Amino acid sequence: MKKSISNINVTQSPFRVSSPASQWQPGEARDAGKPERRRIAIIGVGLIGGSLAIQLHEKKISSKIIGVESNAGHLQKALELELVDEAMPLDDAVANADVILLAIPVDTIVKLLPDILNKVDRQIVVDLGSTKEQLILAVKDHPKRGRYVATHPMWGTEYSGPQAALKGAFENKAVIICNAEQSDADAVEWVKAMYRKIGMHLLEMDAAAHDLHAAYVSHISHITSFALANTVLEKEKEDEAIFELASAGFESTVRLAKSNPAMWAPIFMQNRENVLDVLNEHIAQLKKFKACLEKENYKYMQELIEDANKIRRIIK
Repeated sequence: MKKSISNINVTQSPFRVSSPASQWQPGEARDAGKPERRRIAIIGVGLIGGSLAIQLHEKKISSKIIGVESNAGHLQKALELELVDEAMPLDDAVANADVILLAIPVDTIVKLLPDILNKVDRQIVVDLGSTKEQLILAVKDHPKRGRYVATHPMWGTEYSGPQAALKGAFENKAVIICNAEQSDADAVEWVKAMYRKIGMHLLEMDAAAHDLHAAYVSHISHITSFALANTVLEKEKEDEAIFELASAGFESTVRLAKSNPAMWAPIFMQNRENVLDVLNEHIAQLKKFKACLEKENYKYMQELIEDANKIRRIIK
């Protein structure tokens, strides 16, 4: 059954100023206009984690950044690039940090998140994954659920690894915070302040609505790019010929096919129902173009293209 997209609640109001720091109690919201500097552990120092590390350093949000990586080569590169100040095993990083950022594939997050919440006291745990509903369901009854804030910064490239980290990556981009009412007020306020400090604008929505939106604006683009790349590679056996003939339009359409499979396969599986829904609609649209060519109905084909041009209302 086709799903409808619900309204997005855009958080435009300024941060609420709470009681002075000397009177602050855990669970209350601090004044989050300027995030208090914290010791931050980044689990997964690749494209997303590394790019965020650059801005946490530059904006003086972190007093220290601890890197956690399963890939020894990535960890060494993150240290060489000074994306992180120190490397630690996961348990040590959690114990020594005030904030734990999860910038790893979503299938790993869903397994790791409950265990990390078992280890925290008053630390803030934030995930940066591209799906949200399964992650939130995985810890919905956890006694430390309030210390977890579910977020999705809407930025990325087709590259991966710490060497792909970019300065200013998140500026003027959107970040979605899901089910914020289930998180402790102080945790949400600090996370909001962090994202605003690095130049992002905030959106809030329910996790299920997020996953549906993400399927339409992100996940379908990637799966289509993978499929198009496979189509061309199947028909054009000589890679050199593709390289010589590839135009700027083809490159921009298929560039997402270079994205990390370890990241994207779990996203498609976690958001399976929404991706299938969008794929069915996409296939129906492709069939319309196919039918126009088969029946030589060029008038209807022009109408389809004119309809597609209406995307200019959204993309300038």
